[in-house]
Amino acid sequence: MALLNFKKREKVTPANAQLEAFLQGYSIEVMPRTAEKVETFRDLLPQGTRVYIAHIEGTPIEDMVATAKRLSREGYPVMPHFPARIIKDRATLADWIARYQGEAGVDQALLLAGGVEKPHGDFHASTQLLESGEFDRAGFKRLHVAGHPEGNKDIDPDGSRRNVDEALRWKQKFSETTDAQMALATQFAFDAKPIIKWADALREAGITLPIHIGIAGPAKLQTLIKFAIACGVGPSLKVLQKRAMDVSKLLMPYEPTDVLTELAAHKAANPDFNIEHVHFFPLGGIKANATWAIENGGAAAVPASKQG
Repeated sequence: MALLNFKKREKVTPANAQLEAFLQGYSIEVMPRTAEKVETFRDLLPQGTRVYIAHIEGTPIEDMVATAKRLSREGYPVMPHFPARIIKDRATLADWIARYQGEAGVDQALLLAGGVEKPHGDFHASTQLLESGEFDRAGFKRLHVAGHPEGNKDIDPDGSRRNVDEALRWKQKFSETTDAQMALATQFAFDAKPIIKWADALREAGITLPIHIGIAGPAKLQTLIKFAIACGVGPSLKVLQKRAMDVSKLLMPYEPTDVLTELAAHKAANPDFNIEHVHFFPLGGIKANATWAIENGGAAAVPASKQG
């Protein structure tokens, strides 16, 4: 019999109550090829977590639908991307909707223009997808559209916010005519103060769509800088560059603790703050993102397989 039987104690991070509340109902994004690497999402994500499926140009619709079907089977509501510029025509749009709905029970979608310079067919903007009426005809219950806290140079090449803001006003009016619930799912950002300023400015301008704020999950700093440059998130890029100047942080993986803690505190102090949920971009991997959430989110992040 062993006289000394010491067991290594698992590290338990006490949850910040404000952060736990802010992470309640968070969503996350996957692609078919990244989802394939996960044996079961039930070991990573809470029951009922909304999982977006990013549709990258060149990904066959069959792969998208198969991923949706797998996630739905594991008990997760699925929100596939519908990038307007890679959808050939209205018949293709209707076909995709029918496939998702018929094979995976999908009833929600993220509509966006898509990061393709030249449209593949008739659509070039998410507003055209909404105008088609196909989602309402299929009885979709939730439709999300893109939000850009730091603008979007693809939409406003001159660096202004004119076209982005005009599109938001249109989407706000559309939300008042559809039976579907609508919300803004935003590009990722790293600095809380510009996010807060942007969200408050939207409300003041009469844009009351709930905001699901995009946040980059844990990743190497070099990885985040690469994505920030590709996505044109200017102010956030400066935050990352400043971090890169600190040698003590250069080799440490980035974690979203600071930005989310600040946003959570603001939400706790201002309950009517228009950010409703957090949406994670797992740029450093799904497992790394889920692990961070589990370690910092308390009851809000307990995986489905560990729930009672």
